[in-house]
Amino acid sequence: MNDHLDPGYAGAAEDRELGHAKPTRIGAGAWIAVGAALVGIVFGTAYAQASSSATDVDRTRTEMLAKVRSAEDQGRTLAAGRDELAARVEDLRARVLAGDAEGAEVLGRLRELEAAAAVEPVHGPGLVVTLTDPAARPDLSDSSQRVGGSPQAGVLDRDLQSVVNAMWASGAEAVAVGDVRVGPDVTIRQAGGAMLVDNQPVPSPYRVSAIGSQAKLQTAFVVSDAYLRMAAVRDLYGVGFTIADSGDLQLPAATGRETRFAQETGAP
Repeated sequence: MNDHLDPGYAGAAEDRELGHAKPTRIGAGAWIAVGAALVGIVFGTAYAQASSSATDVDRTRTEMLAKVRSAEDQGRTLAAGRDELAARVEDLRARVLAGDAEGAEVLGRLRELEAAAAVEPVHGPGLVVTLTDPAARPDLSDSSQRVGGSPQAGVLDRDLQSVVNAMWASGAEAVAVGDVRVGPDVTIRQAGGAMLVDNQPVPSPYRVSAIGSQAKLQTAFVVSDAYLRMAAVRDLYGVGFTIADSGDLQLPAATGRETRFAQETGAP
């Protein structure tokens, strides 16, 4: 109650005595302009650096894609050359060995071994199992589109492995996934979002083709663990799962590799 005067009045009086003046509008405007210019310079520099980085990233990405496409083209060219040379070797071998009885016997044995190793193309009736990734992620805000389990679930490598193994167990004589023949040393693996069969990318839908007796294949497959597994995956996650007969399946040859070690394990 005794010190009722605001200290600001005393401060203002002291400033007047010392000759301090309040900044003019022009001076304040100048400082604001300088500050705005500094802020603009900072933002402009940041934008230029970001644009330069984005340009470098785009350039690097374009170069990497070009290298990938070049490597793919080179791989296709080498594969075509390999197939042409293999056909020439086959033709020359048939000419040399088919001339006498002993050579014909050796040639027949070689063809049996090649058929077992899946290194020659085959065709015939059989069964086709198709697995398809879900078309799109459902809208979880719409109760009519909700499905059990994870909405990101799709076909896994172990799903394809189980179907292929079930086909062999059902009596298949030859099996292919997409355009890749499944031979003795072929693997089915996932790498990120890509499905690799014999290290070759195979896109969805995954078509597992098996040559053999249609009735025997279908009867044995529908009671297999793979069928029960994929039926459950279809119902839970919306994965496509269909089975169809085919009168004439065309399966390509598998890639031949040098076998360094093998051991007989007994009857299958």
